[in-house]
Amino acid sequence: MPDINILIPSVLNGLTTGALYALVALGLTLIYGVLHIINFAHGALLMIGLYAVYFLNVQFGIDPYIALLIVPPAMFALGYALQRGIISRAGHGRDENILLVTLGLAIIIENLSLFVFKSDTRVIDTPYSFEVIELFGAFLPLPKVIAFAGALITATLLWLLMARTDLGKAIRALAQEPKGAKLVGIDTEHVFAMSFGLGIACLGVAACLLLPSYYVSPHVGHGFVLIAFTVVVLGGMGSFVGALIGGLIIGVVEALGGLFLGESLGQIGIFLIFILVLIFRPTGLLGHKV
Repeated sequence: MPDINILIPSVLNGLTTGALYALVALGLTLIYGVLHIINFAHGALLMIGLYAVYFLNVQFGIDPYIALLIVPPAMFALGYALQRGIISRAGHGRDENILLVTLGLAIIIENLSLFVFKSDTRVIDTPYSFEVIELFGAFLPLPKVIAFAGALITATLLWLLMARTDLGKAIRALAQEPKGAKLVGIDTEHVFAMSFGLGIACLGVAACLLLPSYYVSPHVGHGFVLIAFTVVVLGGMGSFVGALIGGLIIGVVEALGGLFLGESLGQIGIFLIFILVLIFRPTGLLGHKV
């Protein structure tokens, strides 16, 4: 049994990592909750956000946290344009078509990135990249602590938007009853695109919070999106609170798995949870039966 002085830092590191997983999963669950599709391009779009933050830093000296003013709005615009201009037109309202369209977008984006950027792994250097702070006797990387706080703030803002604004009410109405929403005058195509844009904007936030302590390459999104799918299933499809809780749980499970089984086997626990949830509670922690 590991010493408590090792266990506490592992749990705290797991929580900080899990908050980022939750942030990626929030965008995924928002898109699923309204459009009722799984966005296979989610990882590729996260990669675009990471490259945007990287080049803003390298070319213009813009700090990743300052880039929060630039990248999420740009990612929102990209998501809105993709949904309105490509996904909805190519999908023709059929879920299976939309799944194939997002898969095709993922393949195109990743291969274009490989062509342009090659397979090189890129990192940025900031004055605080290797700073640490002490919390409950554990030394945590400062960028991960900032990312944890940023993820919680983003989740809260997203919840407030959904609960307190007209757009949020329109999104919830569309998620529950698309035909009824259209009958009462809601511009469904616009709300669909807004929902997709907001989901992709979450990836922009995640990219800004992630890059000071992580890297970017054309395939970087694969690992995140697989875990994000697990978080969404664990928390419950379409549940924002469930995605946040699920992300934190998955982060802790990954950290403890790495502690007990070694880094190479640390993610086994994540996919065991995925299988067990599908078997015993397919609706997830906070999901509801349709």
